[in-house]
Amino acid sequence: MEVKNLAKSYGQVHAVKGVSFKIPEQICFGLLGPNGAGKTTTIEMMEGILAPSSGDVLFRGKPIGRHFKEKVGIQFQSTALPEFITVKETIEMFQAFYPAPRPMDEIIEICSLADILGRDNRKLSGGQRQRLLLALAIVPFPEIVFLDEPTTGLDPQARRNFWELIRRIRAEKTTVVLTTHYMEEAELLCDRIAIMDHGRILEIDTPARLIEKHFEGVVVRVPVHGDDEDQMEIVTADLDRTMKELLMDDTNLDGLHIHKPNLEDLFLKLTGTSLRA
Repeated sequence: MEVKNLAKSYGQVHAVKGVSFKIPEQICFGLLGPNGAGKTTTIEMMEGILAPSSGDVLFRGKPIGRHFKEKVGIQFQSTALPEFITVKETIEMFQAFYPAPRPMDEIIEICSLADILGRDNRKLSGGQRQRLLLALAIVPFPEIVFLDEPTTGLDPQARRNFWELIRRIRAEKTTVVLTTHYMEEAELLCDRIAIMDHGRILEIDTPARLIEKHFEGVVVRVPVHGDDEDQMEIVTADLDRTMKELLMDDTNLDGLHIHKPNLEDLFLKLTGTSLRA
């Protein structure tokens, strides 16, 4: 898939400002940024839901159209499921929309739905609901699946279980486009990431190469005046020297934290805010 000079404006508000990037086949591509960065607007234009003000979205070299809609699966940020019917009945309804849908037993196995097939949609937990929504996204044997913040609001265990489902879909050589607010999720799942803010792409590469590009050494965080919420952050390639200078300045080292740079640090550097802000 390729995005070329994609832009979207609402009157005087420019939500997306001419972004361009390519997504190779069979990878997990992360589009990341703080709230208001333009991620969801970009994703909705890529999905064909929102018309761009200018620019192009290409799938296998052609503008997205009917051939694309037959090969895409989408899990939205928020989806209203049909009420008063069961999980199995919901899947059967979506299977009826496609000429050659994925078999029920495959869907159940991939998304671990066997234990909730007879449950009313109204009685699903957050994790169960997300598993069903993912199941609906893979009904048409999609070549590319869009997951827009699929684990927001899930507890840590449900989130990790969902990661395993994404890995199973990847194992089918399906391309995954993911937006997320969770740094660990992006680092574990994404082969490439694009970092977006204020409607523009700031950086695009593998997580490891981006971190290597912007950081050398380790990150030292020291609470200021004993306040864990107010911290001084130092990026240093010479930890010994940094520690000596802190001690010479009589810095209180209670709560000192040292770690290798990660995506959260990269976000703070590039956007001035945290990944989950």
